[in-house]
Amino acid sequence: MESNSFEVTVTENQRVRALHYPSSRLHNLSAAIILGHGAGAPQLSPFMTHFATGLAHRGADVVTFNFLYMEQGRRIPDPAPKLAACYQAVIAATRKRLPIAQHRLVVGGKSMGGRIASQLVAAHPDGLGVAGLVLLGYPLHPPARPDKVRSAHLSSIKAPILFVQGTRDTFGTPEELRSVVSDCQNARLHLVEGGDHSFKRRGQTALSPKDAPNGIQDAIEHWIRAVVLLDPGARAKS
Repeated sequence: MESNSFEVTVTENQRVRALHYPSSRLHNLSAAIILGHGAGAPQLSPFMTHFATGLAHRGADVVTFNFLYMEQGRRIPDPAPKLAACYQAVIAATRKRLPIAQHRLVVGGKSMGGRIASQLVAAHPDGLGVAGLVLLGYPLHPPARPDKVRSAHLSSIKAPILFVQGTRDTFGTPEELRSVVSDCQNARLHLVEGGDHSFKRRGQTALSPKDAPNGIQDAIEHWIRAVVLLDPGARAKS
């Protein structure tokens, strides 16, 4: 599935490239999804393109983008406020480009991208008007550092949240995530059995079209249809 590139102005002198994966005409989710990439790989990584194309095939308009540091070829992520400002600029640009994003927008992403999306939503009283969040491999804490938990903001989010987590993820175990989910206002946890932080099983070197990612995307589609599309607030805005 081909994507369309568009430019997002973050500051007067800084811009990033975003990609729009149009929804399949065979399906219709009546929703737009923005996915931010993880700390170490850009929007054109196999993980990001696999999820973007898969969810677009399932009927969503999907947008990915590079954070400023990645766009500029730097390896170390920017401070959280700068990452959040970039994500917020992408949200604004997406809503101008895609009418459906003004009424039914799901945000999230891979690891750091999902964390920044959740912190951005939590920081605004109106939650930026998003209809839901999809967090793929949420980095609850650095590996082997369960004392450095990044979850305090999650309980303030009113929009429904879907956590997708591998059972071997060293950034957050199923037991740790279940505790977080129970503290959230409206959250679900989808576990990828045997998956690591990128949902790969032992011995896998890459995502396989016949393996876990398709099942994950089916779960995301089901959650959007069962939770996001049936949300009374989302229906009232559409």
